Amino acid sequence: MKKPQLLRVAGAVLLSVAAAGCSVMPSAPTAQARPKLVVFMAVDGFPQRQVLAYRDQLAPDGLARFLDRGAWFANAHYGHSVTATAPGHATMLTGAYPHRTGIINNEWRDVNTGAAVYNTGDTQHTYIGHQTRPLDGTSPRNLKVETVGDVLRRVDPRSKVIAISGKDRGAILPAGRTGTAYMYMSQTGQFASSTYYMKEHPAWVTTFNAGKPADRYFKTEWKPLLPEAAYARSLPDAQPWFGKRVGKLPMMMGAPNDDAPGLSYYSGLLPSPFADALALDFARAAIAGEGLGRDDAPDILSVSLSGHDYVNHYWSAESRLSHDHVLQLDRLFEAFFRDLDATVGRDNYVAVLTADHGFMPAPEYSQSQGRQAGRLTPAQLLTRINADLQRQFGEPKLVPFISASTALVVDRKVVAQKGLDLNVVAEAARASLLADPAVAAAYTRRELESGSKAGAPYFGQMRRSWHQDVSGDVHYALKPYWMNASSSGYSTTHGSPHEYDTHVPILVYGPKWVKPGKVEARVEVADIAPTIARWLGVPPPAAAEGRPLPLAAP
Repeated sequence: MKKPQLLRVAGAVLLSVAAAGCSVMPSAPTAQARPKLVVFMAVDGFPQRQVLAYRDQLAPDGLARFLDRGAWFANAHYGHSVTATAPGHATMLTGAYPHRTGIINNEWRDVNTGAAVYNTGDTQHTYIGHQTRPLDGTSPRNLKVETVGDVLRRVDPRSKVIAISGKDRGAILPAGRTGTAYMYMSQTGQFASSTYYMKEHPAWVTTFNAGKPADRYFKTEWKPLLPEAAYARSLPDAQPWFGKRVGKLPMMMGAPNDDAPGLSYYSGLLPSPFADALALDFARAAIAGEGLGRDDAPDILSVSLSGHDYVNHYWSAESRLSHDHVLQLDRLFEAFFRDLDATVGRDNYVAVLTADHGFMPAPEYSQSQGRQAGRLTPAQLLTRINADLQRQFGEPKLVPFISASTALVVDRKVVAQKGLDLNVVAEAARASLLADPAVAAAYTRRELESGSKAGAPYFGQMRRSWHQDVSGDVHYALKPYWMNASSSGYSTTHGSPHEYDTHVPILVYGPKWVKPGKVEARVEVADIAPTIARWLGVPPPAAAEGRPLPLAAP
């Protein structure tokens, strides 16, 4: 390493130590002690309860590598309320919550115009070699803060940050502003980046796609890994709340009458183990093609596996399909770790696994367990609120839409034209919201900006999910076991401040950096980015709110 680079790294180490001096983490590593590669993994929609539910059925070296020979946190949570894919992925490597990242949900609407906004949408950029729709995710333009990878690359531009996912948001947000994101294209079964990152793909990507790896699963069946008796602890197939989606194993990839892979086949791989297997294969190609972990400039590889989220949305985390999908992921991890040991070297990398959110049980299942539960239709809620407001203010549709699935937006133009007070209208809308039996809490823009309701139910979590530039005027949360019913027809969903959605795994493996064992202390996903920064000897991202995880030195 050249002298100026050594000075930069040394300075970064000192800053990192100062930033986390009170932590129980060991002192920041020297350049020689840093991992050559940080392998950051996320399983989309993976509640902590599922990590342990089938522990006796795990392979010896998949998830068990973390649980038996790594460190794992029994009480890890998100600190924000809108527990969705984009906010979670934005938090993971920035260490910041939506009130700083600006990523308040997967999508929202402009409070002034009502125009749809997608979290990673950017019409200035397109997918390379693929059709791009206006709201497709192509860049981190809406991400308002930096990631630990951005810090790493600023300290040493030789370092590489590669992010891979079945979803655009699962790759783009962890990649940050200066990394490179690759997304699964459900049009073709290939992986592609966008013109934000490059003009054309490197040769290794072209070679990978030319092999048409997705096609090998055509007419393949997703079969249970274990005998029928092993699934007694999960719900049988074909539950009533599955709706029109077939929920039964074995499940064939591709329609019986299809002669060749096509759009429906490629998109149909997502709610299965096979799209996750493809993402890990692409990660292997990235390690080889980019030479990750090969020199003294440490790299970050982020891999977000999207299949579990689709499986749980369609059939619920309590289903047999979800149970088997966990076991399928476990075997995929075992093979991936074996390859990492061989190519990067067991003592050269540290691995972290988490999730972007958990999952609520299907309302019908909760009802069968004696819980108060149900499905709230947003359109009906909005109609009732506007009727209440019309009786008070004489104006129809004072709330024209709900943004980000969790906030009422008051019509600013009508309020100004009629000489109404936006805060008064918002307060009336809040009172109407709270009259609904499904609503747990609601707070107005004025309350969220001022923090005047500190200590009130869910207020802290909801404030961390609310960004003054992009969020609506009355932010609300539903009661436990209630879900927003949507046109997607999902069996169940996520997105609440309740424990089944906030409680996720944080698992760490790296014998040179981490002492194995269970950690009972409550931690947050925002703590991951400062922890990775400490391992890499760089400052944490500037907006990070977390602190290094309480990991003991080996």
